[in-house]
Amino acid sequence: MEHRYSRQVLFKPIGEAGQTRLSKASVAIIGCGALGTAAAEMIVRAGIGTLHIADRDVVEYSNLQRQQLFTEADAAGMMPKVHAARNRLMEIRSDIELYTYFEHVDEALMEDLAGQTDLIIDATDNFETRLLINDAAHKYAIPWIYGACVGGAGTVFAFAPGESACFRCLLPILPVMNETCDTAGIIAPAVQMTASCQCAEALKWLTGNRETMRKKMYNFDLWHSEQLEVGITRIRNENCETCGNHPTFPSLIKHEQMKYAVLCGRDAVQILADHGRSLSLDDAEQLAGRLGSRCKRTPYFVEFYAEGYRMVLFNTGRLIIHGLRDVNTGRSLYHKLFG
Repeated sequence: MEHRYSRQVLFKPIGEAGQTRLSKASVAIIGCGALGTAAAEMIVRAGIGTLHIADRDVVEYSNLQRQQLFTEADAAGMMPKVHAARNRLMEIRSDIELYTYFEHVDEALMEDLAGQTDLIIDATDNFETRLLINDAAHKYAIPWIYGACVGGAGTVFAFAPGESACFRCLLPILPVMNETCDTAGIIAPAVQMTASCQCAEALKWLTGNRETMRKKMYNFDLWHSEQLEVGITRIRNENCETCGNHPTFPSLIKHEQMKYAVLCGRDAVQILADHGRSLSLDDAEQLAGRLGSRCKRTPYFVEFYAEGYRMVLFNTGRLIIHGLRDVNTGRSLYHKLFG
C-alpha cells in the first residue's frame, strides 16, 4: 500500500530524502487566522515533524468565510483559535507533534519559539509582531516567511539571515497600509494564494532546495490579474538594529510597563499588564458581581459589562474593551475598575 506522502515523494525536488528532512523539521506559525490556518493545514499535510502555533484570539462568525479550520460550533463557543485548530489538525494527522499557545506573542515567547524551530511562518496582521519575528529570526539565524493579504491582493517574501535586507530595513520604504481586512475586506482565494506561496518557500528551505527560493518580494492582485516582483537586497542598512554591523534586536528588549493598543478595525482597546499586575478570571467575575453585570465565564475568558462597554478578560491576563477606540479612555477605565 502506498504511504500518505507517496505523491509528494514522487516530486523529484523533494523525494524520499526531502520527506525525511520534513519529518525531522520544526516550524512555528505566528497567528492562527486566515493565513495561519491555511498554512498550518498545508504544512501538517506535507509531513512536518513538529509545529508550534501561537495566537491570542477566539473564533468569531466573521472568521468562517476564510479561516478554514474552524466551524460554527467553534464560533458559537468562542473557542480559542489555537485550540480549535489543534482539534482539526490532529484529526488530519494524529502523529504530528503539535504545540499551541493561547496567548499574546511577546518577547519571551518569540525567543522561546525561535530557539527551538527551524523556520517561522508569519501569519500575523501588524508591524509590531513582525518586528518581533524579524529580530528573533535574525538572533537565532533562522528564516521567516513574511505574508500579508487584503482585498484580492497579497505579498510574500522569505527573509533569510545574511541573504537580504531584513524587515526592519524595509520599514522606511514600505507603503503605509491604510486598508486592512477589517476595512477593505478579504477574499479567500487571496488568502490561499498567499499561504500557498509561503508554504512553498518553507518547503524549499526545509527540503534543501534553497537555490530555488524567490530572491525578490512577490506581490500579486488576483482580482486585477496583476503581479510584480521587487528586489530588496540592496536596501540593507549597515546600521540596522537587527541585521546591521552591530545588532541590538530592540524588539526583543522586554518592557515591564502595561501596554495599551487600539485593535485595528475592531472598535476595541487591548490592555496587557505585566505579569506582576495581571488580572485573573476570578478578579473579573467578582467585579462583575459587584457591578451587577451579567457575566459569562469559560475556561479561557470572562465576559462582562462595565461603564457601558463589553469587556473580555482572558486567562492570560489580557483585557479587551469593546466599543472603544481611545487608548487614554481605556487606561482610565482600567484603573478605575481594577486599581
